[in-house]
Amino acid sequence: MTDVTRKDFDEVMVPCYSPMAVIPVRGQGARVWDQQDNEYIDFAGGIAVSCLGHCHPIMVSALSEQANKLWHLSNVMTNEPALRLAKKLVELSFADKVFFANSGAEANEAALKLARRYAADEFGEQKSKIIAFNQGFHGRTFFTVTVGGQAAYSDGFGPKPGDIEHIPYNDIEAFKAAISDDTCAVMMEPLQGEGGIISPSAEFAQTVRELCDKHNALLIFDEVQTGNGRTGEFYAYQGLGVTPDILSTAKSLGGGFPIAAMLTTEALSKHLKVGTHGSTYGGNPLACAVAEAVVNHISQPEVLQGVKDREALFLAELERINTQYPMFAEFRGKGLLLGAVLNKDWEGRARDVLVAAGEEGLLVLVAGANVVRFTPSLVISTEEIKQGLERFEAAIAKLYNA
Repeated sequence: MTDVTRKDFDEVMVPCYSPMAVIPVRGQGARVWDQQDNEYIDFAGGIAVSCLGHCHPIMVSALSEQANKLWHLSNVMTNEPALRLAKKLVELSFADKVFFANSGAEANEAALKLARRYAADEFGEQKSKIIAFNQGFHGRTFFTVTVGGQAAYSDGFGPKPGDIEHIPYNDIEAFKAAISDDTCAVMMEPLQGEGGIISPSAEFAQTVRELCDKHNALLIFDEVQTGNGRTGEFYAYQGLGVTPDILSTAKSLGGGFPIAAMLTTEALSKHLKVGTHGSTYGGNPLACAVAEAVVNHISQPEVLQGVKDREALFLAELERINTQYPMFAEFRGKGLLLGAVLNKDWEGRARDVLVAAGEEGLLVLVAGANVVRFTPSLVISTEEIKQGLERFEAAIAKLYNA
């Protein structure tokens, strides 16, 4: 096998990423090892993807078993793993129908196309406006990146899809002013991830639902990052008490195997007739077999309760560290989607924290320049949480005392 290094990335890969010098080569549970056999505790989880950690036995078993049966079929046919997984997702949610895709962006693309098609079919072409929120993130297709509320990601590629309005998240009055009978859909995250780990108020979420109903607009919840147990509920909407019309899910759904889904009601699903949408790999037997094993495990009440217990441990330890080294203004988020917000003296230095943590053998994330993000395995042990936060404290101490 040819040896490769980080230098090879710069020679052969498109430079739209800037990866760390570390190249992990194997993982087990909440730990990974690099080419030099250095060990890291993983609080990043592939950006909220590796919900059962690395190489979990149930995932390895599901993949191995399916790999010896059937790898791929076109959607001219269906397959057993896809049907079993769809039935399970319907059982665990408000939905009646499922569409499988490969990534969160594709699930969101399907959701937005369904919303536009439904509005056109039922009310006419003039009902096409989409409301989304500043700092939102919904994927990298041109449609989804335009709906996402971060212009830096969508500028510079020519004319954008139209009739999309962005307003501040959690701003009830701005939302009241924006929505009208021409609004076909509102797309929101029930907890903003890339935008800084920001939770909506209960009043805001309820107002969005009520005004969508009033104006015959569909409510789309992007649960790509919050879904599949990440917040301690199987889907975050279940903790908000607000039910969407369409939901997108990906990331943790396959625990690291690429898969996504759009969930919706029977009435809405009828507007995606044969030929109106599709996906070559969506519903792939390998992906669905792994996701079925992941979902069956995560959806157990004791696993979901374990996420909430781990949240409490994380927050208590972070508060303790911050008492000793006051760098953070607040800690926010839910379950194991948590953010440590840098205070005014440390603004803009989230990446410095990420780098310092890596030097201590801990992998973390950022959510913008001011927020350090933690999205570890949902079944990470309490011992690994404590050990990881000891490494985090060591990194913080070095920065603080530098």
